[in-house]
Formats: sequence, structure tokens, C-alpha cells
Amino acid sequence: MTLSRKLAVLGTTTILGLGFATETMALEWNVSVWGKRRAFTEHIEKLAELVSEKTNGEFTLNIAYGEALSKSRENLDGISIGAFEMAQICAGYHEDKNPTLTVIELPFLGVPDLPTQIELENTIYKHPAVEKDLMRWDAKLLMSSPMPQYNFVGKGEAPTKVSDFEGMRVRALGGIGQAMTTIGAVPTTVTASETFQAIDSGTVRAASFAPHAHLSFRTIDAGTWWTNNLNPGTVSCPVVVSAAAYDALPDNFREALDSSVEGAMEHYLAEYDKVYQKWYPTLEEMKIEQVEFPKEELQAFKERAGKPIWDAWVQKMNAQGIPGQELLDLALSKLD
Repeated sequence: MTLSRKLAVLGTTTILGLGFATETMALEWNVSVWGKRRAFTEHIEKLAELVSEKTNGEFTLNIAYGEALSKSRENLDGISIGAFEMAQICAGYHEDKNPTLTVIELPFLGVPDLPTQIELENTIYKHPAVEKDLMRWDAKLLMSSPMPQYNFVGKGEAPTKVSDFEGMRVRALGGIGQAMTTIGAVPTTVTASETFQAIDSGTVRAASFAPHAHLSFRTIDAGTWWTNNLNPGTVSCPVVVSAAAYDALPDNFREALDSSVEGAMEHYLAEYDKVYQKWYPTLEEMKIEQVEFPKEELQAFKERAGKPIWDAWVQKMNAQGIPGQELLDLALSKLD
């Protein structure tokens, strides 16, 4: 048991001879994340700032980057054994550990923007099956880390309909790659750092990334078009806390944590707005064609590339005793 867990369990200290209790004066939680500080982690930074402010510095979140506390694929394990109290996870890193969350990663759900993504994820988090799923790891979902849709940057003649992707070699991983296969595209495994060269040389025609990654890996330097509204899918990477540590928090610390989530998410959205403020002017500057698919084509993508994957996912969940159709319907209800 970590020192912070011990402090949380103690909660109050009885002052001998005075007959009353005072709340613990200081509490530290360790937070496990990977990589460097970036837009993807700004809500955690803001959460730590707000919690500290509301408790006069008595409740501190120590954010450890670079997998200092745990490998990214082992954060749920670390939560389960009490190695740390908070962590960021990605459902796709370990589908078997959090199968219910993978409904958020299904392709072509049609999520238009980050606020909608947050609403969808928060709704899914509250479902009893999801709560039960995460409790196997003593994990409680605290807040989402909504990622923009992984739209395509490509080279050559821009696609305008589903059939234009037939035979196209694309860099698309996971569920998006599976979905593109169903419409005749040819997903190819290319590392992020190799993607610019792959497009430039013609090894692949297009690549699927969120806008910030297209900027980071300079795929737009090789591309000539961008699928502005295809919205093929994204990843689910929530922030979780140890349920035991959360339950053991003094009331004022728990209130400080819970009440800071909204402000942290507002900050997160503001940080991603900065990405888009750079993204669209860059597309204009580089004369990248912004492809807008008509509604009937978007529906065709959903029917041909999305629904077969959804149906297979529902069957897989049902086989595990998980209400797959119920979770899928709940997700889709936020996108009507």
C-alpha cells in the first residue's frame, strides 16, 4: 500500500484528549501517463491545478510522464494492485481488459466533433456493464480524453464516394483498417514516423490520423487532399482512478476532485481548439483540398464500412455476457 493510499484510508486523525477529529492535512496521489506533456494530457494537468487550489495545496496529483510508473499497456494493472491512484488508459491497448469501452472505438459511428465525443463517452461510462467491467481492475472512470476523428490525408485524385477507395492502399490501423477493408481499400501497416515517406513515394495513397498527428508527422507535406467530414473513427483513452482510493478520500477532497472535472475538460477543449486554429490555415496555405462527402455517401460508408464491424462486435460482446447491442444503441442514441 502506497503512502498516499494509507493517508486516504486514515482519512481523519483523532486528537487525544480533545474528543474531536480533524481531516488529514496532506494527501498525494500518483498519476501514471506516457509520452510528454501535450494537448492529450492537458486536462490532467488542469485537474491537478484545480484540485490543489480547492484544497489549499493539501491534495496533490503528482503526474508522472514517460511511463515512469508503468508501461502504457499496464496502467490498469497498476491501478488494480494500488501501485498508483490515477492513470490514463487506451481501450485499444488491451481490448480484453476493457471490452465494453471498445464500443467507443467502433468505426463510422458518425461523431462530428469533440463535445459530442465527450457526451457519448460520459454516457457510456455510466452504464452498469461498463462500471462492472472496469471494477475488475478496481478502476473508476473519472473523465474522457476525447480524440479527434482520424480523417485521411492523401495524394492524387481526391475521393468523393465510397467506391473511390476500392483498391486504395491506406495507412489505417485497428477498427478503421478493418472498416476500410470492407469497402475494398487495402490497409497497410506503416509506422507513424514512416507515413510521410510512404505517401510521398506512393507506397500508400492516404493515411488516417487525428489533425495534430498529421501536423506532427508532416503527412500534409506529401498530401493533396483531406477528408474533412468522413470521420471514420477514433480511440477511447479515459482517465481512471483507483476505486478504493477514491472511496477512502475525505469528503472535501472527493468534492474537490469531482467538481474539477468539468473545468479540466473545458481546458482540454480549449487546448485542442489551438490545434484546429493551426490546422485549417495550414490546409489553406498548402492548398490542400478539403473533401466534404455528401450525406448519402456518409450513410453509405456507415452501412458498408461501419455496420458489418458493429454487428461482429455485438456478437463478440454477447458471447462474453456483455450487452453489446444495448451499448451500441446507447452510443448511437447520442449521434442522431
